[in-house]
Amino acid sequence: MALLRKGRQFLKYVIHGFFTSSCYHGRSHFTTLSIVNDNYNGVTVNCDMLPQSISGNKFKQILSDSLVEWERKHSAVWLNIPISYSSLIPEAVELGFQFHHAEGNSCTMTRWLDKTAESQLPMFASHQVGVAGCVLNDKNEVLVVQEKKMRLPIWKFPGGLSNLGEDIGKTAEREVFEETGVETEFKSIICFRQQHTHPGAFGRSDLFFLCRMKALTENIRPCPREIRACQWMDIQSFSEQPNGPALLKRFSSLIEYGLHEGFHKIDLQYTEFQSIYKGLKYKMFHANLPENWKQ
Repeated sequence: MALLRKGRQFLKYVIHGFFTSSCYHGRSHFTTLSIVNDNYNGVTVNCDMLPQSISGNKFKQILSDSLVEWERKHSAVWLNIPISYSSLIPEAVELGFQFHHAEGNSCTMTRWLDKTAESQLPMFASHQVGVAGCVLNDKNEVLVVQEKKMRLPIWKFPGGLSNLGEDIGKTAEREVFEETGVETEFKSIICFRQQHTHPGAFGRSDLFFLCRMKALTENIRPCPREIRACQWMDIQSFSEQPNGPALLKRFSSLIEYGLHEGFHKIDLQYTEFQSIYKGLKYKMFHANLPENWKQ
């Protein structure tokens, strides 16, 4: 009976999905959260496995006890907190966690644990990817748009930002269709631009790709929300438009050269390879190799 009473006094705190180690040290109850190890000696904790009813004080106690364990053999902690658990954020801040990024319905916080070295944690995404489609029809005319948001009526190629996990060519096909209603097929990358401190990139650097596209349809149905005007235009008129920025003039020069000398001289096409990571593939963009050269 004495053993039974003692057992009742020291019930273990069990959470589904968590590894819980409990020891009796005088009056203390020691509990650690379950973790996922990464390849960089860090650990990740997903808070969506916690019960919705957990209090801030209880979470802080568990996290504090866990940190004591992690600091012995790990360099960093990644803490994923769904928006429905946002009340736990102040407790994490008090224990030295900082925001790394927020996306959708969750945020990720970090804490560097290795006291012998400065933090080696990478920043969140450093670049955004923009894509424009140079669509050519059978008359070698290009598809151009004027956006409603532009203060000056400049003709440009339709385009926009890549979605997460979306190939550059697929972005070009999607954006052209959304803005103009024209269906296209991606052929190659003509060129790309890198720009830092871009005013529309939310503090990120910007990579902008110009893609060569083949028109599969020619009927124009411009998006009424974004597009002021849309038409097919010969490349010379596009090049000579007033107020055209240097970027568009260089685009025009490259396209004219490709039309006269062959796009094979400027195209960046891709070869798909198997990744070293099992089950994954990637696309490598490069200039064409001569047929008689080893591939």
